[in-house]
Amino acid sequence: MEISTHSTQETKALAIKVAKQISKGSVIALYGELGTGKTTFTRYLVEALGLKSRVQSPTFVIARRYADKDIVFNHIDLYRLTSRQEAEEIGIEDFLKSTDSITVIEWPEIIEDLLPEETIRIYFEHIDENGRKIKIQNLH
Repeated sequence: MEISTHSTQETKALAIKVAKQISKGSVIALYGELGTGKTTFTRYLVEALGLKSRVQSPTFVIARRYADKDIVFNHIDLYRLTSRQEAEEIGIEDFLKSTDSITVIEWPEIIEDLLPEETIRIYFEHIDENGRKIKIQNLH
């Protein structure tokens, strides 16, 4: 599926649609340059899943966990890591194998070969200042 969004409200609508199609054990890989909306999308996804947490970019802490009684959501940002080994040292494989949480990974390129086959891949691309082209793979 490929769509274009022209506002954060359209991105929010997309996140709501994705939230309805994922479940515990889902892994979502987000690709795109800086400023294309990966963290904004994640914030709306967390909201759509019913979590009340304030989503912040995990760029400097690498991983954040949001949870309530029904759901655990892992938000991982590999931007600052330089190798697969560094990702393994933070326990990336445990996140990828978890069947009781949803895991979103920004900048997943260094662990591409570790991602499960059924990983939902979402590609963000600038169209203009407010517009984005978003391509989603493996969302059924």
